[in-house]
Amino acid sequence: MEFDLPLIWFGIIIFATLMYIVMDGFDLGIGILFPFIHDEDDRDIMVNTVAPVWDGNETWLVLGGASLLGAFPLAYAIVLEALTIPLLIMLLALIFRGVAFEFRFKSGAEAKPFWDKAFMFGSITATFSQGVVLGAFISGISVSEQQFSGGSFDWLTPFSLFCGFGLMLAYALLDATWLVKKCQGELKTTMQQLGRALTLCLLMTIGLVSLWTPFVQPNIALRWFSLPNLFYFAPVPILVLACGWALMKSLRRDDNYQPFLLTLCLVFLGFSGLGISIWPHIIPPNISLWQAAAPDSSLSFMLVGALMIIPLILVYTFWSYYVFRGKVTKDVGYH
Repeated sequence: MEFDLPLIWFGIIIFATLMYIVMDGFDLGIGILFPFIHDEDDRDIMVNTVAPVWDGNETWLVLGGASLLGAFPLAYAIVLEALTIPLLIMLLALIFRGVAFEFRFKSGAEAKPFWDKAFMFGSITATFSQGVVLGAFISGISVSEQQFSGGSFDWLTPFSLFCGFGLMLAYALLDATWLVKKCQGELKTTMQQLGRALTLCLLMTIGLVSLWTPFVQPNIALRWFSLPNLFYFAPVPILVLACGWALMKSLRRDDNYQPFLLTLCLVFLGFSGLGISIWPHIIPPNISLWQAAAPDSSLSFMLVGALMIIPLILVYTFWSYYVFRGKVTKDVGYH
C-alpha cells in the first residue's frame, strides 16, 4: 500500500499550525488585552491562567517550522526569503515577550509597569507580524524558476497589514473567552463585555477580508466563484455567521465553556477557508505541495520520528491543561 507522503506531511504542518494558533493565540491575547485592564491584581490573574502552560504552547510553532524545513525545503527557502523581515520581527517580539513574562513576576513595584508594557508590546508585535505573514502568503509570492523573484518589501501591502489587525482581534477574542472560562467575578464580567465587542469586530473583519481576498489573488476568485465550487463553499460563511450569533448569545449568559469552544469553531472555519482557497499550493499561486516536497526516502524517515514525537507532545499538552483546569484567583491560584 502506497502512501501520499507529501500530503501526510502537509496535514502534519496544518495540524501543528492550527494547534499553535489555538494555544498560543489566547496566550498572546493576554498581552493584547492588557491595555483594557488597569488593575494589577486582575493582570496577575490573567497571566497566571497561562503561566503553567505557556512554554509548551510554542512547541507547535517549532514543530511546524521544522516540518516545513524537512518535508518541503523548497517552500521553506522561498517563504524565508520572501518574508524575512516580518518573520524576524515576530521572533524578536516573541523573545522580548517571553523575557517580560518572566521578569514581571520577579520585579518590584517600581519595575513592574515597565515589564507590563514590554509584555504588551511583545504580544501585539508578534501577533501583528503573524497576521502580516498570513496576508502576504494569501496574496501570493513571486517565484521564477523555483526561486523567490520579488522584493524585500513585497509583503508590505494594505491587505497584509489589515490581516495583521484581523489576527489581533482573533487572538484577543480567544483570550477573552479563555478568561471567561478561567476567571470569575468582575474580571469575568469584563471579559464577557469585551468578548461581545470583539466578536462583532472580528465578524466584520472576516467579511472584509473575504471580500478583499479575490481582488488580491485572482486564482482564489476563480476558485470561489466558479461552479460547482460556489455551492461547496457557500456553507462556510453561513457557518461563520451562525457561530458568531451563538457566541454572542453565550457571552450574555453565565456560561464558562461555550464561548471558548465557539471561538475555536470560528478560528477553525477561518483556517479551513484559507485551506480551501489555496489548495493544493504550498506557495500560492504556482507551487504545489508535491512540487516542493523532499524525496520520499526523506519523508519516510522523518515520519517515523514524527509518529513518536507528536503523540508525546499531545499527551503532555492535554495532561498539563487537565492538571491546571480550575478557576484562577489572586488569593489561592488554581482551585
